[in-house]
Amino acid sequence: MHALLGFSRGVDAMNALFGRVADWLVLSACAISAGNAAMRYGLSLSSNAWLEVQWYLFAGTVMLGAAYTLKRNEHVRVDLVYGWVGPRTKLWIDVFGIIFFLMPAMLLLAWMTWPFFVDSWMRGETSANAGGLLRWPVKILLPLGFALVSLQGLSELVKRIAALRGMDPALVRLDEYQRPEQ
Repeated sequence: MHALLGFSRGVDAMNALFGRVADWLVLSACAISAGNAAMRYGLSLSSNAWLEVQWYLFAGTVMLGAAYTLKRNEHVRVDLVYGWVGPRTKLWIDVFGIIFFLMPAMLLLAWMTWPFFVDSWMRGETSANAGGLLRWPVKILLPLGFALVSLQGLSELVKRIAALRGMDPALVRLDEYQRPEQ
């Protein structure tokens, strides 16, 4: 179990790094959006490339930040039962959800989006817009993001199984999940 927890710490650290990249992508998208608006309305200059860069940065924010969001237990949760049960039941709900929902969906999506990227890369696909950008750099974010969430799902599964086995309960931050007020 200690080797698996080491794997989990490595995945957590990697996804924390990608989370910081996603943070910077948000700031970059805001700066580019403001600069693009100032150029368009102030100097009547604009470019489709700048609009597409904003879209690419948003895609990077979502796809690279999703695994970090899962790591921090801040993802959207359908809270029908979770908020009313004890910590051990929460662990079992998470284990079930990770094994039967998260992992199959993320692995399938990673597998299905890989050819989407490869086709774009092999063809050197570019945007149909005048002054548009290459498409493959943003398309690689899809399989990469789904793979990162898959790895983080494995990390979360390891931590929850360790907690169920009586190891350090601080591995799983169940207390940080706050049920939204209605």
